Order: sequence, then C-alpha cells, then structure tokens
Amino acid sequence: MSSTITVLGAGYVGLSTAALLAQAGFKVYLVEPNPSRLDTIKQGRSFFFESGLDPIIKLGIDSGSLLPTDSYEMGVPESDFVFSCVGTPDNPDGSSNLSYVYGAAETALRLMQPNAVYIQKSTVPVGTGKAIIDKFDVEPGRYVSNPEFLREGTALQDTLWFDRIVCGGSDETVLSRVVELYKALEAHRGDIASSAGIKAGTVTGSYITTDLNSAELIKVTANAFLALKISFANSIAKLSDAVDADINGIMDAVGADKRIGRAFLNAGRGYGGGCFPKDVSGLISSGLEHGIDLEIMQAAQQVNESMPGYVIEKLKDRLGGNLSGKKVAVLGLAFKKGTSDTRKSPGVKIANLLDTFGAEVLAYDPQALEEAKEDLRRSVVLHMSIEETLVDCDAVVLATDWEELVSSPAQIFADHLNSGAVVLDAVNAYKNYIDLENLGFDYTGIGR
Repeated sequence: MSSTITVLGAGYVGLSTAALLAQAGFKVYLVEPNPSRLDTIKQGRSFFFESGLDPIIKLGIDSGSLLPTDSYEMGVPESDFVFSCVGTPDNPDGSSNLSYVYGAAETALRLMQPNAVYIQKSTVPVGTGKAIIDKFDVEPGRYVSNPEFLREGTALQDTLWFDRIVCGGSDETVLSRVVELYKALEAHRGDIASSAGIKAGTVTGSYITTDLNSAELIKVTANAFLALKISFANSIAKLSDAVDADINGIMDAVGADKRIGRAFLNAGRGYGGGCFPKDVSGLISSGLEHGIDLEIMQAAQQVNESMPGYVIEKLKDRLGGNLSGKKVAVLGLAFKKGTSDTRKSPGVKIANLLDTFGAEVLAYDPQALEEAKEDLRRSVVLHMSIEETLVDCDAVVLATDWEELVSSPAQIFADHLNSGAVVLDAVNAYKNYIDLENLGFDYTGIGR
C-alpha cells in the first residue's frame, strides 16, 4: 500500500515508529519542534541510544522517505495517517499532563484531509479520545487509539515482532486501514532487521480491534500489572533478607508455575523510566477520577518508591552504620540496560541519596552519562570506565544490569577497590559473585 504518514513527536516512540514506517515503503514526515533534536535526526542519527535505530534513520534520510521537519503544515495536509506520539509528562498530583496531546490534536485535525485517520499512540488516560472527539468536533470514526508496547532497548524488535497490535475506535473500516499499515511493516521486517543490524524475532503476534476506551485502558493496565509484579517481588525480597532466604531461587521456582511466569519477578532497586512510574500514577489518578480507589496499585507504588532507600540502608549496615566519608562507586545510571534513558532512574536516585548521606560518589554508565548529568547532584563525579570509577572505593552499588557490568571479572574489582570492600548488587545480576567472595569482598544483593 502506498500512503503518506505524519508522525508528531520524535521521542522514543515517535522516532522509532517513523524510522520503521519509512523502511516499509511509506513517505513519512516526522514533526519535532526541538531544534537540537531535529538537527541530529536530519544528520541520520538518533539523539538517544537505541540499538539498531541509527542505521535505519540514515537510510530513511538518504532515500528521502523520512522527512524531519518542525512544521505541521508540511506533512499533515498530504497525509493519509497522522500518528500522535507527543509526550504526556506527570502533573504534580500524578495525573497525566495532556497539554501536548491536546495541542497536537488541535493543530493536526485542523489541517488533515477529510478521509485521513488520526492515530493516538501516546499513552493517555481512559476517556482522552472521547474528550478530543468532543472538544474538536472530530468525526468519531477518524480517531483511533493505537497504544505502543515497545520497550526501550528493544524498541525495534518489539515493533517488528510484536505480541499484539491494539487498535480501538468506532469504525471497523478505519481500524482495518490501520491494521493494514502494520501488516505492511510486518511484510518488510526481515529486511528492516537486517538493515538495522538486529536479530530477527520469533513472536507471531495478534491484531486486536476494540472500542476506544478499552484500547486506552489496555496499555496502562498492562504496564501497571508488570509494575505490580516487580513490587511484589521486591516485597518478598525484603522478607527474604529478614529470614536469610534467596529471592532469585524463590522467584525461579514461583515463576516455573505456568500460571505465573518468571518475567518481571526480578527483585532489586525498583523500576523507573518514562512508562511504569507514569502509567501507575496515571491509572491511580484515573481510578480516583471515576470513584475507584485502586489500593493495590498505590501499594505497588509505595514499595517501588522505598527501594532506593532500602538499598542505601542495606549498604549503610554493611559499612558499619555510617556512609559519611565513604567512597562509593555507582555502576549504572540508565533506568535499564539497552537505553540511555535516565528518567526516574533508581541508579540516579541511589547516587543522589549516597551524596546526601555524605559519601563521596563516583559513577559510570556505558551510555547514559550525558543524560544523567541533569538529575545528578553536582558533587557526583562521572567517569568514562569501570576501572576509573572503582579506584580506592570502599563500596560499589551495581545499579543497572548492563552486560558490561554484570559480566565484569572479579579481578577488576580486586585491582581497584579497597581491601574487603562491599559490593551491593542492587539488580541481583552479577555473574561472578563467587569469585568476588573468594577474593575477600563482601558481596550482597537484594533479598539474597
């Protein structure tokens, strides 16, 4: 199918979506108002780290199929589909700030062709679509909710080899048109993966069409449930610490139950990023708005917020009850491996808490040093390698499960740390901990 598409917003979702669709035979306008981001994309690069993304951006720019711009007027009037991928940051009360969503809709809907389809890909509270339809007098069938389920670090694989594509709206013909977009992308996924230098997936996903409100609620419910699993695992990890049990072994056995599954039962320093914290707080806020008190999600949120402090208290106990004057290395600042994103990163929170308690804090991350600077306290010192970060430290906190970090030989720690230093594995992922213990270091995890 030959169609022109406009994607509004070049964040993680928008840039990945636009770059992929441009490789599937579509002409794609990518609207981004930030001049620095726009200049970077025009040079054929992403302004954030995402494996495989740069090569397909460059292919799109070089071929002319991907057209970055700061103008709605350039692409929207000639587009058959307009994807809204703009940001939805938190308000202070935990609700979603929809100013960008409404602003994008107002401008785009005024410029769109009569038969064009407006596709909301940003994560929004249930009822947002109906509010936009009423506010801007949109023909209901032209508005589709199409929430994204990609994970930062594996965004391309998740889009090409999806578990499910969800499309919500009131016109079955329009929903079918949107599904056909993804089927065209699916038909090109092998070639796109090869161009991106990423591994082909194995998942055979499903296409789900539903009503508008259900589609909006599916996304936040899925993320909230995954966050709930993480917080549940962390609650059991705290109990495991108290009774001298091993959370990894416990969750391996619990996850072997096919009704439960092992995914997202990894205990540690808690979840972060731009999705889980926002979606949990947004779901709680939506519930209260409709008279439903989602106490289980409030509990999950409270457990998660407690975990960086729990890490600090555990480290303080291992260091004799005082962090003041101790030299501590924090390895990992991205909220998860595979991305440079540090939004609501537990690693950043841990580094800042250590500084608050008077420790001398040194930090390293393979990809996220630049993005972490804005949120780190000024006295936290950033280094360009593991080795530089570890020199003469009394303790280490492993805060992100990058392969480079969790596979580091124990001898690297021995060569640079002070004798008998504490190594606190806040992601329960370090592979050579037995070697560390044999070298005389005090290794501990969360719930281990």
